Amino acid sequence: MFQPSMFDNHHHLLDMIAKPPSEGEMGSLRDDDFENKSGTENMEFPSGEDPDPNQRPKKKRYHRHTQHQIQELEAFFKECPHPDDKQRKELSRELGLEPLQVKFWFQNKRTQMKAQHERQENSVLKAENEKLQVENSRYREALANATCPNCGGPAALGEMSFDEQHLRIENARLREEIDRISGIAAKYVGKPLTSYSQLSPHMAGPGHSFDHGIGSFGPQSGLVGEMYGGGDLLRSISLPTEANKPMIVELAVAAMEELIRIAQAGEPLWIPGDHYTEVLNEDEYLRTFPRGIGPKPLELRSEASRDSAVVIMNHISLVETLMDVNQWSRVFCGIVSRAMTIQVLSTGVAGNYNGALQVMTAEFQVPSPLVPTRENYFVRYCKQHADGMWAVVDVSLDSLHPGAVPRSRRRPSGCLIQELPNGYSKVIWVEHVEVDDRAVHNIYRQLVDSTIAFGAKRWVSTLDRQCERLASSMANNIPAGDLCVITTPEGRKSMLKLAERMVMSFSSGVGASMAHVWTTLSATGSDDVRVMTRKSADDPGRPPGIVLSAATSFWLPVPPKRVFDFLRDENSRSEWDILSNGGEVQEMAHIANGRDPGNCVSLLRVNSPNSSQSNMLILQESCTDSTGSYVIYAPVDIVSMNVVLSGGDPDYVALLPSGFAILPDGPSLSNGGSGGILEVGSGGSLLTVAFQILVDSAPNAKLSLGSVATVNSLIKCTVERIKAAVTCDHNP
Repeated sequence: MFQPSMFDNHHHLLDMIAKPPSEGEMGSLRDDDFENKSGTENMEFPSGEDPDPNQRPKKKRYHRHTQHQIQELEAFFKECPHPDDKQRKELSRELGLEPLQVKFWFQNKRTQMKAQHERQENSVLKAENEKLQVENSRYREALANATCPNCGGPAALGEMSFDEQHLRIENARLREEIDRISGIAAKYVGKPLTSYSQLSPHMAGPGHSFDHGIGSFGPQSGLVGEMYGGGDLLRSISLPTEANKPMIVELAVAAMEELIRIAQAGEPLWIPGDHYTEVLNEDEYLRTFPRGIGPKPLELRSEASRDSAVVIMNHISLVETLMDVNQWSRVFCGIVSRAMTIQVLSTGVAGNYNGALQVMTAEFQVPSPLVPTRENYFVRYCKQHADGMWAVVDVSLDSLHPGAVPRSRRRPSGCLIQELPNGYSKVIWVEHVEVDDRAVHNIYRQLVDSTIAFGAKRWVSTLDRQCERLASSMANNIPAGDLCVITTPEGRKSMLKLAERMVMSFSSGVGASMAHVWTTLSATGSDDVRVMTRKSADDPGRPPGIVLSAATSFWLPVPPKRVFDFLRDENSRSEWDILSNGGEVQEMAHIANGRDPGNCVSLLRVNSPNSSQSNMLILQESCTDSTGSYVIYAPVDIVSMNVVLSGGDPDYVALLPSGFAILPDGPSLSNGGSGGILEVGSGGSLLTVAFQILVDSAPNAKLSLGSVATVNSLIKCTVERIKAAVTCDHNP
């Protein structure tokens, strides 16, 4: 809660800094004295004698400068306010002054300029402080006249969590003002201070200014439209106005209270669902929260699930990951196809994210062009609780744009994070959305309806797997099986970093999002291949020229694990990989990055009888959890890969990733789906195949229809090979 003493201390600090120096302190800096005196005020005692404490020493007389001397000194000061010994001697010779006189003149001039600048800054700060005082008083009056949202009567101070949070935001702004004042004070007294913004890592970061969004209080709304492209629902989103901010805060606080209650509740609010998860009892939810947070449009379907896990990441790092849009997008790159922080309303308190509040946009995807993405405009609120638990909640802000008709909206969703010993955390995740998913393809219908596609189980499983991967990348003790061509911990980390970028690039082009740098060339149909194109020129991580991306999804009457094991095995690669041209594939390096043997990064060598492809290298990452699996790979240049293996920067290695996303076709069956599979939803797999191919490296190249036909032919040939191989092996 806002404390008056905090504001008083802030005001006192401002007054201390803004108060002009006393007459005695500034006596030597008066303009008339400065222009006419040399500044040599040193006390003078008889040579060789100690000063008598009872005898008042004499001062040297001032040596007045001529107008010509002052003009010359002023002109030199504009060019060089800090002359060295040689320059001072030259000036003294030209102007007929002692070098010491010149030195003191420049010292006094610099002091005068600092004082003038300080007075100007103090005037501005004082005006801003008064403005903050008035604004804070207005919120105090609102607090005094507030009513209870449940009964409509007067609200007690302890009940007003909304107003408490609103005042906390105001205090955050006051702290920023204190930080500015402290910075100015440090500038003149020469003491370095840690700024408040430096304690908030999500407010800054090299190379992420665009991804972080528009910053706080003063952005340009046009950037949102540029980020989300033409024809996009999120393009119409504008920044919250000052009038909307109290409503956003109230909504965030109410969402936090609901999330905490719903995450910790048991039956009958939560009932067992498919795939070892919990689903929300909608009738019980409406009885527990009769008012809810906004009405549900009739065309939207409710979907809510809950899951939990213990992950190998400490609670502070986990909170930072969720509150930093770049880290969040990177960890959940398979789910979050794009995300952006529109405005930061509060940075939190005490240098952490407690009380942080930010308006965001995000698009969530399933790795298939047959499942429409879900776009959301929401506020994210983080809060620390007294029992050592943190909570992060999202809730949609559709009410700010009453004219828009969203296809997806987030009711209070997020997670509770409980600190555990040894750097572990327990996470309880809740996903509660309302969505219009009528455009989902029939073969993905059961997957989406069972909440596996977008639900809490997928978020928790992805987080658990990514935490294991992060722990592996930070390990310094390399197992003997990892060595092969990797001889140093630095080489191991560089290879994992390159693989991470490969996975992120693959995820950006495999879903149904239309808002990336890709241009769609063909619409998606039941059996069509979606083909997209883009030109890359300046990105060192991509080869320059025209790149085609092709993706298609289909159903296989084979369990997902069987498909995953087949595609990731280098010994069976020649059965489907046209790139290997029937050559023998050898694993040169292997880095395990999870409990499951399928979670690993490999470096493969293709020993092809075709001399043009001899000794080609392939970087591959495979990963799996209970909600899906991936096998992603990219051909790599041998010279560049040698740089990576020696610990060099992997960001300049050009990659064009291709690969597979393998999802269950619905809830898992008790028999594992083995044998007698006849229809979708009985234990089969949903396989997405995606390729990225450089069709022309010329800077001014144009796309030809022949290139599109070639890519279509390539992907369809690969699909037929995979179907023949896995169905033949599964049903001998």
